Amino acid sequence: MKTLFGYFFLISAIAFGIVCNSLAKVSEGFTKLTPSVFCILFMCVTMFCIAKAMHSLPVGFAYSTYSGLTVTGVVLFAFLKYNQVPNIFGIIGIVLIIIGVIMVNYLGQLE
Repeated sequence: MKTLFGYFFLISAIAFGIVCNSLAKVSEGFTKLTPSVFCILFMCVTMFCIAKAMHSLPVGFAYSTYSGLTVTGVVLFAFLKYNQVPNIFGIIGIVLIIIGVIMVNYLGQLE
């Protein structure tokens, strides 16, 4: 059951991380008050969730999954919201990040 909560907090950290990083763009360099406040709030929630996830999951697994999927989610957000299409090297990089997350999750287990 402890591991299940770890995955719940990891998924929550990824979701809040995507929202937080997306709000960083919307806040326009922290010049808009409301998105800035929500960005800081969601960053605190993100750090709480990733810390709770690391309490029951291996640190390398939790952080690599969090960071890789958060970066991928932010790129997807930028594509959908701002029509920022990555070039071929950006696409290759994102695919390699996803492959890396899969490798860490399924092939990189030490136990």
